[in-house]
Amino acid sequence: MTATLFVNASQVVTCAGPARARRGEELRDAGVLTGAAVAVEGGRIAALAPADELRRRFPGAEEVDCAHGVLTPGLVDSHTHAIFGKSRHEEQEMRALGLDYMDIARRGGGIHASVRDLRARSEDDLVAQALPRLRRIASYGATTVEVKSGYGLTVEDELKSLRAIQRLSSLVPLRLVPTFLGAHEIPLDARATPAGRADYLSLIVKEMIPRVVEGGLARFADVFCEPGVLTIDESRVVLTAARAAGLHLKLHADELRPSGGAELAAALGATSADHLAAISDNGIRALAASQTVATLLPGTMLFLGKDRQAPARALIDGGAAVALATDFNPGTSPTPNFPLILTLAVSQLRLTVSEAMLAATVNGAAALELAHETGQIAAGFSADLALFDIEDVRELPYWYGDRRCRATWVRGVPCAV
Repeated sequence: MTATLFVNASQVVTCAGPARARRGEELRDAGVLTGAAVAVEGGRIAALAPADELRRRFPGAEEVDCAHGVLTPGLVDSHTHAIFGKSRHEEQEMRALGLDYMDIARRGGGIHASVRDLRARSEDDLVAQALPRLRRIASYGATTVEVKSGYGLTVEDELKSLRAIQRLSSLVPLRLVPTFLGAHEIPLDARATPAGRADYLSLIVKEMIPRVVEGGLARFADVFCEPGVLTIDESRVVLTAARAAGLHLKLHADELRPSGGAELAAALGATSADHLAAISDNGIRALAASQTVATLLPGTMLFLGKDRQAPARALIDGGAAVALATDFNPGTSPTPNFPLILTLAVSQLRLTVSEAMLAATVNGAAALELAHETGQIAAGFSADLALFDIEDVRELPYWYGDRRCRATWVRGVPCAV
């Protein structure tokens, strides 16, 4: 088995340490090495050492010249909605004219607009639409990407979306993690009466979840727990059923108003609670006392024109595990650019670069229960790597909006970008 050596990097950002979410003081050191090279063998990190030492240990190894760029773990985008059809660009102008998220939804926009569009599309079309998007995500440095359903809201359309994700896993070298989000909204026709809402929740619990599990189509189940969408009690019903069926749990929680979503996530032992721009002090304490990762999505609040971001400093200082993700979706965060999220993490959330890098790698992996596999450059971990055209990792959030990624590798295999 021929090894590959990654040599001549100005820095190797290892993010090395425990194979779990990092908290507090652990976030201060991203493990930045100079003068180091990385050996990859069999799709895994074999060793880190000076290049000459690795050449002696791995004679005949192929070499990748990093040309004084910065080598990092591949970024882990642990929250995306990449399965959709058309864009929703007209909603951005509506917001500029003063309409908020719920106003747009009441006019038939928002999630419901994407639902109408997706239902009219074939599975083949969804695959064709998502493929270039995932390649763009990879081109910015991500190597692991969570992808949700949630724009179908019928049994067949949710299954169609998840099958599309399954097919995409064989078409791109990215590691894709599928999440079932049938509880993304209550369909418009079910909103008319209380019985309609109850019937839709019953459909999720009794038909959607069993068929998702039977087909092996998702690892996680997610809900949009938000006033005006799903209540705490409704979210608990769906998530409890999902867990009983063998799915692991995620929540869209406390995005626009505090509703106890973070507390519910912690109480249920969810893998992550995402958004959290309106999290309460009790929610912060609940997450800090739990194993649930707080996944922050600053691109969403920026795009929505909100003047409040998730309280990242309070979460970190309180002891919670914090991750970052793009929330790539057609309505509220249409960006595949993960380094832009790092920029927002530093400039808006007041994270240090070390905190932001660990949130985008190890902690993102923990938000997908993959911290044992990816998110750091250390012996035994998957060789998921990203090479950036910078000389210091602090430049990655500095050059905001610029695509500095030269290449990515997943399990040691180059990604097409």
